[in-house]
Amino acid sequence: MLRSLFFLPVVLLLAPLRAALPPSSSYNYDEAKVGSIPLPAVLTARDGTVIRTAAQWTELRRPELLELFTREMFGRNLVGRPPGLRWTVTSVDRTALGGKAVRKEITLAFADGSDAPRLRVLVYLPVAVEGGPRRFPAFVGLNYFGNQSIHSDPGITVSDVWMRDNAAFKVVNGRATEGTRGVHADRWAVEQVVARGYATATAYYGELCEDRPEGLSRGLAAWAGTGGTEGRAPDAWGAIGIWAWGLSRIMDYLETDPDIDPARVAVHGHSRLGKAALWAGAQDPRFALVISNNSGAGGAALATRQFGENVERLNLAFPHWFSRTYRGYNGAEEKLPFDSHSLLALMAPRDVYVASAIEDTWADPRGEFLATLHAGPVFALWGKKGLGRVTLPPVDHPVLGDGLSYHLRTGKHDITPYDWAQFMDRADVLFKVARRP
Repeated sequence: MLRSLFFLPVVLLLAPLRAALPPSSSYNYDEAKVGSIPLPAVLTARDGTVIRTAAQWTELRRPELLELFTREMFGRNLVGRPPGLRWTVTSVDRTALGGKAVRKEITLAFADGSDAPRLRVLVYLPVAVEGGPRRFPAFVGLNYFGNQSIHSDPGITVSDVWMRDNAAFKVVNGRATEGTRGVHADRWAVEQVVARGYATATAYYGELCEDRPEGLSRGLAAWAGTGGTEGRAPDAWGAIGIWAWGLSRIMDYLETDPDIDPARVAVHGHSRLGKAALWAGAQDPRFALVISNNSGAGGAALATRQFGENVERLNLAFPHWFSRTYRGYNGAEEKLPFDSHSLLALMAPRDVYVASAIEDTWADPRGEFLATLHAGPVFALWGKKGLGRVTLPPVDHPVLGDGLSYHLRTGKHDITPYDWAQFMDRADVLFKVARRP
C-alpha cells in the first residue's frame, strides 16, 4: 500500500513543451510496475506540524494545499464573483418534457457592455406538487456539445459558439447544428433526475473557454488578461481553472433562484470536466457534494502511480488545461508536493463521490479508488468514517460511505444511467430527499 511522506516542492524550472507525444509504449498498464513512490502526507504541514484537529486543517493545512494546487497545477483564477456579473432569465417553460418539468434558460454576463463574455445556463426543475418542497436540490455540471445536446427538447436554444467538429454528433464547420439535439442525453438522464426530485443545471464548457490552445487567447480568457497558452504567466490559470471558475459563477446564480435550495447543490463532471468539478469543489465550499466521474489523471487518479495517462501526456496533448508550472512535473511525478488524495481532501467535511469504470484503464480506476481511500484521514478529523473499506470493491457494488463514496462499474469511459442512479442514491441520503410517488 502507498505510504505517506511529506516533502517540499523542488521543481524550480519549467520543462519545455515537447513537439510530440510519448510513444504508446511509455504508458504503464502493469500493476507490478507501479512501484512504491510514497504519497505526500496530507496531514503534515510544510513546517512539520502534524495536523490533529479539524481547526488545524482549516486554518493551516487546507490553505497551504490550496496554494500549492493553485501555483503548481491549476493556476490562479480570477478572485471570486466579478463585480459586474449579471444574469437574465431569457425563457421559462412550465410544461416542459410533456408537463413533467420546468425549463429555464438564463444568460450570465460577466461584466457590463455588449462585448462582455457570456454564459448560457439551462435549468430543468421538477414540477412543484401540493405539499411538496418549494425549493429543490440540484446537480450542476458543464456539457461538451452545447445545452441542446443533453436532451432532444426542441425548446432548448442551440449553441452558436465554436465547438470541435464531430460528424457523428452533427457538429459542422465548428458549429452545432439541429442534429446535435439530444446526442448526449444518455449522459445526463434529465428525466430520471427530475423524476427523483432534483433540478439539473448545465452550460456548454466551450463558452467559458474553447477546448483548444487558442481558447486561452479568446473570450473569457482574453477578457481576464490570461495571455494565451504560452504567453501567460507560469502560474496563470488554464482551461480547467476557467471551467471550474465558471461552475462557481453558475452557483452564484443558483443561490438567487427561488426554486433551488443553495445548501443542497452537487457539482459533477465527467473526464476533463470531472477534473474541473473537483477543482471547483475544492475552492468553493458552497458545493455540498462533489462528484468525479472517470476524471483520471489530473483529477481523481493518483499521479504518483504513473499508471495509464500521466502528467507528461496531459501537458503535451493539452497544453492549455493546466498552469505552465505543472509542466515541471513531466516525467517527475515523484516530485509533486501533493497528489489527488490531497485534492479530494480539500472538500472535507463535505461529501465526495468518485466513480470509475472497469474498462477505463487509461483513467486508472485503482488509482482513483486509492486517492479516495487516502483522503479518509482528513474526513476523520470531523468524525467521518470515509469509505469503510481498504480494498477495491467488486464491480457494480457501490460503496456509499461516510463523507467519501466510490463505485467501479461495468463498461468504458462514459457516464451512464447506472452512474446517475448511484449519485442520486447518495444525494438522497445527504440531502434528505424522499422518493417522489
